[in-house]
Amino acid sequence: MASTLLPPLKPLPMKDRISMVFVYYGQIDVLDGAFVVIDKNGVRKHIPVGSVACIMLEPGTRISHAAVNLAATVGTLLVWVGESGVRLYSSGQPGGARADRLLYQAKLALDDDLRLKVVRKMYEVRFGEPAPARRSVEQLRGIEGARVRGTYKLLAQQYKVNWHARNYDRNQWDAADIPNRCLSAATACLYGITEAAVLAAGYAPAVGFIHTGKPLSFVYDIADLFKFETVVPLAFRIAAKSPAEPEREVRIACRDLFRSDKLLGRIIPLIEEVLAAGGINPPEAPPESVPPAIPNPDSHGDVGHRAK
Repeated sequence: MASTLLPPLKPLPMKDRISMVFVYYGQIDVLDGAFVVIDKNGVRKHIPVGSVACIMLEPGTRISHAAVNLAATVGTLLVWVGESGVRLYSSGQPGGARADRLLYQAKLALDDDLRLKVVRKMYEVRFGEPAPARRSVEQLRGIEGARVRGTYKLLAQQYKVNWHARNYDRNQWDAADIPNRCLSAATACLYGITEAAVLAAGYAPAVGFIHTGKPLSFVYDIADLFKFETVVPLAFRIAAKSPAEPEREVRIACRDLFRSDKLLGRIIPLIEEVLAAGGINPPEAPPESVPPAIPNPDSHGDVGHRAK
């Protein structure tokens, strides 16, 4: 009798996925091996969880143990967010399982000279020109801040948006003006898919180079390399229309932009390029270390994904 067993699930590479899905007011569960959203009327939607980089769980959402297990198996990041997706509360970690990558990242971050090389490369990528010579990380951060504020002003003028400053209260998001609400929603989307990519590449979100001391410091470092060519102009463009639901419009526009710009295929290669500026190789395992008793199975996914 022929076997009817399906092959084991394996993660897909980030570059082959769609960016994100927002889910609200429903129970997320697994039905016949598929990811579904269920409400009081029954199955509301099927989600192709294996081809999604991250799923944003909004208030009113519950998720089963089986669904969390499936998400971890296929390498889909679960992110718990606030109303309209503009707060990031927590995330489930399906990647980041490469000690060699973590040690490499930590060595670059802990050595002042190596860290400066990485920061200079980030500056070059972000602004399209070499960083000024003989500047410390703190000095480069100050230069960067001034250029960012200038960019906000230029975009506000371009899209005819009334702009004062980047200003918001995390405890009162709705009190912010529409441009700041649009920017908060747009950057939350970018941070979600960037965290998924950082984990898929085997690195630690908390070990940053420009940003430090936060759980997502490295996510902010990498997201900033894309922010002003992607989500920031988009946020100003939508703010100019003064929409009734600015966060929702921004999320839909971000999803479409990430797909058309093939952003998921660009993040991991840029992470590698930026870290390579440090000029060192990832550390080799010590000769006395013990290899795994059971070799890791082959996977189609990125190096940070856990294969079964």
